[in-house]
Amino acid sequence: MSLLDKLERRFGFLAIRGLPRILVGFAALVFGLTWLLPGFTSMLTLDPVRIRHGEVWRLITYIFIPQATSPLWVLFALWFLWWVGEGLERAWGSFRLTLYFLVGMVGTTVAAFFFGSNFSNSMLLMSLFLAFAHFYPEEIIYILFILPVRIKWLAWIAGAFLLFGFFTNSNSYRAALIAALANYLIFFGPEFVYRARHRHEVSSRRKRYEDQARSETEPLHKCAVCGATELTDPNLDFRVASDGEEYCVAHLPSAQTANRL
Repeated sequence: MSLLDKLERRFGFLAIRGLPRILVGFAALVFGLTWLLPGFTSMLTLDPVRIRHGEVWRLITYIFIPQATSPLWVLFALWFLWWVGEGLERAWGSFRLTLYFLVGMVGTTVAAFFFGSNFSNSMLLMSLFLAFAHFYPEEIIYILFILPVRIKWLAWIAGAFLLFGFFTNSNSYRAALIAALANYLIFFGPEFVYRARHRHEVSSRRKRYEDQARSETEPLHKCAVCGATELTDPNLDFRVASDGEEYCVAHLPSAQTANRL
């Protein structure tokens, strides 16, 4: 039984059922309030300074802040979050999805306090997408409702941009990236290590098999004149002549002394 199975048996009652719907619902509410009250999101951000002064709700409310301002893009983003979250809940169950999201939140919060920065939830939401791509790599999404693209390719593209950003942005960005994606590494890292080790073992076994098969098809004896071997004629007798060459008896130089192998 894995560690996650043990945790689920013991703490499964803490699972937040319907977590994707909760995230989408509160994000829609925040967007509506922001539309009516410009600047409203400034009260919800993950700001370590203000949290230290008692505004502890920011530890949670930052996850509901939409990353877009256009109603159309917000609608698309919320639909996409719903789709990804529902897929993860089907694949994982409520407890593991809750734990995965919680680990990402804790990592983001710790990094924010360590660097004293105001972090967004974009990396945390990206970790959900990468987990979804792990379970549903062949799912197709239509960009602009026209261009079909498999989820795994979008994940590779997103990963490339994240890697590029890691090397070109500030330490604060690097911390946010590592912290928010720590959940992905914790949950899927052991599987990646196992797969890499398994591929290495399979490759080693294949190489040993090919080497063994090659040695079994290579002759031990070969006549220097006719090219006959013990594989072509098991009844042939071979001798080594004084010139160092090997011959079958039929082509052994009569004037030379041969030694039986």
